[in-house]
Amino acid sequence: MTTFIFDVLKDLQNKHVNLSQLTFVLPSKRAGLFLKHQLKKVTNQTIFAPEIISIEEFVEALSQLKTVSNTELLFEFYNSYTELTKKENLDSFESFSKWAQILLQDFNEIDRYLIPQDKIFNYLSAIQDLKHWSLEKEKTEFVKNYLSFWNKLYDYYNHFTKALLNKNIGYQGLIYRQAVQNLKTYIDDNPKKQHVFLGFNALNTAEETIIQQLLENKLAQTYWDIDAVFINNPKHDAALFTRQHKTNWKHFKNNTFNWITTNYSKEKNISVFGIPKNIGQAKYIGSLLKSIEKQNKSLQNTAVVLGDENLLIPVLNSIPKNIEALNITMGFPLKSIPLSSLFEALFYIHKNTSVSFYYKDVINILSHQFIRPLFFIDHVDYASQIIETIDANNIVYLTTARLKQIANKSNDIIDLLFSNWNTSIDLALNNCSQLILSIKNYLDNDKDSNLLSLEYLFRFYALFNELIKLNTEYNHIKDVSTLYSIYKELLSSESLDFQGEPLQGLQIMGMLESRVLDFETVIISSVNEGVLPSGKSNNSFIPFDVKIENNLPTYKEKDAVYTYHFYRLLQRAKNIYILYNTEADILTGGEKSRFITQLELEGIHPINHQIISPQIPVITPTLNVIEKTPDLQLKLKELAKKGFSPSSLTNYIRNPIDFYYQKILKIKEHNDVEETVAANTLGTVVHNTLEDFYKPLIGTFLSVEGIKKLKKDIDKIVTHHFTDVYKEGDITKGKNLIIYEIAKRYVSNFLDLEIKELKAGNQIKILAIELENNVQVDIPELDFPVTLTGKVDRVDEYNGITRIIDYKTGRVELNKVEVVNWEDITTDYTKYSKSFQILTYAYMMQLSKDVKLPIEAGIISFKNLSAGFLKFAKKDKAGNYAKKDILITKETLENFSSELKQLILEICNINIPFTEKEIK
Repeated sequence: MTTFIFDVLKDLQNKHVNLSQLTFVLPSKRAGLFLKHQLKKVTNQTIFAPEIISIEEFVEALSQLKTVSNTELLFEFYNSYTELTKKENLDSFESFSKWAQILLQDFNEIDRYLIPQDKIFNYLSAIQDLKHWSLEKEKTEFVKNYLSFWNKLYDYYNHFTKALLNKNIGYQGLIYRQAVQNLKTYIDDNPKKQHVFLGFNALNTAEETIIQQLLENKLAQTYWDIDAVFINNPKHDAALFTRQHKTNWKHFKNNTFNWITTNYSKEKNISVFGIPKNIGQAKYIGSLLKSIEKQNKSLQNTAVVLGDENLLIPVLNSIPKNIEALNITMGFPLKSIPLSSLFEALFYIHKNTSVSFYYKDVINILSHQFIRPLFFIDHVDYASQIIETIDANNIVYLTTARLKQIANKSNDIIDLLFSNWNTSIDLALNNCSQLILSIKNYLDNDKDSNLLSLEYLFRFYALFNELIKLNTEYNHIKDVSTLYSIYKELLSSESLDFQGEPLQGLQIMGMLESRVLDFETVIISSVNEGVLPSGKSNNSFIPFDVKIENNLPTYKEKDAVYTYHFYRLLQRAKNIYILYNTEADILTGGEKSRFITQLELEGIHPINHQIISPQIPVITPTLNVIEKTPDLQLKLKELAKKGFSPSSLTNYIRNPIDFYYQKILKIKEHNDVEETVAANTLGTVVHNTLEDFYKPLIGTFLSVEGIKKLKKDIDKIVTHHFTDVYKEGDITKGKNLIIYEIAKRYVSNFLDLEIKELKAGNQIKILAIELENNVQVDIPELDFPVTLTGKVDRVDEYNGITRIIDYKTGRVELNKVEVVNWEDITTDYTKYSKSFQILTYAYMMQLSKDVKLPIEAGIISFKNLSAGFLKFAKKDKAGNYAKKDILITKETLENFSSELKQLILEICNINIPFTEKEIK
């Protein structure tokens, strides 16, 4: 396969042109590198290399102006804006930057296409005056300001461009306009300098003027790369611009138009694959490359062209490991670098002025991969210390002072992260720079392992230095929010360039990087409407009809540019793989590109069109089974000796695997910060409050007066226990205040219930509060001791009957403490867990001889307090409510203990594994 560049060089050689004396002008720098590489193929002797430059470099040299970044242009433009706008009508720099970006694009287009500025700006102003909505003779202040803005556009342009020219800098359009003005001088100064323009397609008016002037003065040659199939079809957009040049340029009336080729009609293998999602495309590109390499043994003449450049990282992760030679033309966006997430988090917490920081934001920053090591001082991990303190003390908002109090040896890094950002912008920027240097000092300890991270740091250090320079020079950034906007603007335009051998192996590039280059095998991704072509967009102050009237490009011309690049990739290629996303997407749609439909309708090449589905393995869900090894058996014996609690046994009934994790492996749930008081915290507060109230009353009969005295202390005791349990959590507002009031209401309602019982003539004597039980159970089948342990909330004597009471702050109904069949009590957690728990307490107290049978046991539910004491009951086999025994007798406990022992035997049986239950 011969390339376009090679054909151009061969043609020049055949014309006996001295290549060393030529200046080659190409659409991109990358194309120049390939041209230099091809030179050795057309010459068999040592020569001086010709001058090879991109069109931007050529025009910049012609204009004698230097290109500056878009961000610096914004700052410079704001200078002009402030000088020409009344102070009372002045937008902040942040607001200004949102509409100024669009206006700068319009300035750029107007200059590149050499439109008379006064004409178009006056025209725009007149249009706005005609269509404004105020019909009154006296215009409102708002309408006056609106029209004033449009009237000032020409003044803004003049002031801004003069300021730039005075500094010998400019944006692309201004550089092009200046280049055209300097063209005559350039031609006079270089009467014999020969230029070769090759591979161009869409040219703006300035470029057309420059090339045509050089052609008329016999100082240039042009080589176009267009196929006969496209140029001979007046409706084919791939040749839209080339047809215009061939028809309209005076030079081609008497000179040959080089070249119209016939490469596109040659035999090609074109495959189109519809693949769900972007990741699916990336993975399939990996599969294609593996297949191509297997067939051709080399990827030297293969290019992966990404229609959507966001696919770069997924594609890099999908490339087969055996591919060694790889060149990436596209830069890696700085916004995708891990370090960007750190500054995103920092700007997020400092954008709004606040004296305290939300704990999740603080933990997010402290846990960042670049920050965590900075808190490791003198072998102490202060980041962990802060995080653990936040969790342990339930801190939702932290001040800088509180952070320093927790980890005082890390004050310097805490200051950089959390202090002084809102004091001044200079200080905020200095904090960022110092933070980068602190990270660098740490990474320098092991440079070889941190080369990539150090490269990240360097790029961000350069970015913040640029911000410091701009703010020092212009002083337009007044707050952190504006600084963040400018930072984002700079970040979006910066990238980390990959380094590699540009002429070897597989090439990965964007669509624009493929200009002038030819490959035998081409893989093009994301060929969807809205991506290729990019579709309609109108970020401009210039209306569509005004653009047409002034020959400014619209979305049609932009689509034609994409069409040319797409078809040019196909011209000389033999194997073509086109991928598109089949799934609907909010922004890009799910529709395949019109380019694919056009290829199919042309009928020039057979198209192999397939829809590819990813291979999804069928994974049958299986329940977890843990066999009881000898080591596990030992742990079970230790647990049995230490004691099974009622809650751990009900946990086993619910799901044996949870019992294994919590009791055998000792895996505890992480205690997250409770922003809203959790149900278990509410329960603990209520339990502890009632314990404080009733413990002094053990051994005494309750009285109405005594309970009324307790009611006076509800506020104080509940607040005390909230402080003790909820730590530094705030209960003074929001949901937490409501839950705090609910806790007080629960206690108050319970005491009211006691008063009601006492007034009804019932006698209540407190026997025990929070009674600890620890008893041994005789199970002859086991050769090791088994203990039951647990704490009973309350034991009292009610009219001579001993009651065992368990408090529940949740809602419990009476049917949850009743049993029909004893064998169900250790199998059905949902129905019988409450019954199992209170019977276990009763059984333990009988074994420890703390009670005399018969007794009652039950639950007091604070959400169902009107039901009173919910007593355990044994119903007959038919579940008859009329025939139930509410007294717990020796027979009751014998029946229960039989089931309890069977449960413990199952837990300790080495032949019965811990088997996960399917929880519905």
